[in-house]
Amino acid sequence: MAQLWEDFKASSPSEYQWLCRNKFVDAPMPPAAPMPTPMPQAASMPPVAPQAIPTPPGTPQAAPMPSGLTAPTPPGAPQPATPNVESLLDTLAIALAEWERAGSIEMVEGKKARAAIYRALVRASFLDESWWNTPEGVAHSEDRLSAHRLLLQRLTSARQPGQSSPWLFTTNYDLAIEWAADSIDMNVINGFLGLHSRHFTPQSFDLGFRNVQAKGEAQFGSYNVYLAKLHGSLTWKEVSGQFYEIQATEAQGEIRSFAKGETDNLAFTVLPSAAKYIQTVGFVLGELFRRYSEFLARPQSALLVSGYGFGDEHINRLLLSALLNPTFQLVVYLPEFSGLEDVSKLPAAAQKLLSLQSPRVTFVGGGGDAYFGSFVEHLPEPSIYNEDLRQLQERLRALDTAPNPNEGGSS
Repeated sequence: MAQLWEDFKASSPSEYQWLCRNKFVDAPMPPAAPMPTPMPQAASMPPVAPQAIPTPPGTPQAAPMPSGLTAPTPPGAPQPATPNVESLLDTLAIALAEWERAGSIEMVEGKKARAAIYRALVRASFLDESWWNTPEGVAHSEDRLSAHRLLLQRLTSARQPGQSSPWLFTTNYDLAIEWAADSIDMNVINGFLGLHSRHFTPQSFDLGFRNVQAKGEAQFGSYNVYLAKLHGSLTWKEVSGQFYEIQATEAQGEIRSFAKGETDNLAFTVLPSAAKYIQTVGFVLGELFRRYSEFLARPQSALLVSGYGFGDEHINRLLLSALLNPTFQLVVYLPEFSGLEDVSKLPAAAQKLLSLQSPRVTFVGGGGDAYFGSFVEHLPEPSIYNEDLRQLQERLRALDTAPNPNEGGSS
């Protein structure tokens, strides 16, 4: 989020200044001026009053800052905290609706600022342009998605026959999970059905894949993952009130033009805001959140959290209420967490979870040890289970074949 915000400030300085002037975000504070060091005075000389030095004729004068503009942040100035971009977009949507009703001239600048934030968000989610240009997608050897592939492989391989396929919930707009799954030929059920026209059909979450060549319970092993993108996706597009998932190769032209500022219109990407819930997207996101809530309420469910900054109050409230499920387990990987001694710098929702002191809530911190790559490495390998099972079977077999000392033969 911080990198996205810095990109926005660098690429759209006038829109950033407009947000500061209108109090949508905090403006940076200039550093405190150092106290001047007094010049030593001779004992016999009286203090000399400071004199104004006249400016020589022809010396160019510094132009005053226009009214309402904020001066560039000097080096060393304290930076305000990175805002929650989605909350900011929500506030902007409410303000724009009111300005449009009142016919305010601020509406034009507000729309420019919102479009600039959208562009920064799209650029951050684009990942690699070359992945969008070919139907081949991403190669299975792509190192930048190795952790995503490993996540999918370990989650599905560790499932036992008869267990439902694992769920992935993400607030990211990018296609990292989808591309990683494609590269290892894994099916992803994301709520869209269709071959050439993939439209949102929530009942697809109730379906799954099975292996008809397998025997017995193995037919119902885990052959897919369920993916719920709680904040939308780069390749979702609204057409006549219905939402469709568009192929990356088809969507990339319009998305790239928007990110570069060549157009202000973008039909792709569903972004949550207050105004969205009075439109048809409320149905899409509402259905995804319903599936999320259902998952948290299941018996013996466990949620592993990585890369989440606790910026969505809806998700935070659902996490707290999920602890009413007596068999629910929550594991949070949060790099900022360094122990219970000082949690004041953590997000408020994380502090709330820690304050419960529940044995069913585990936080993993320590900087790099809590990043996504480490999180995936901590997932157990299926071979561990297989080796344990093999050793147990050998012990049982040895017990069956060992002679029983209580059974003596008759002479």
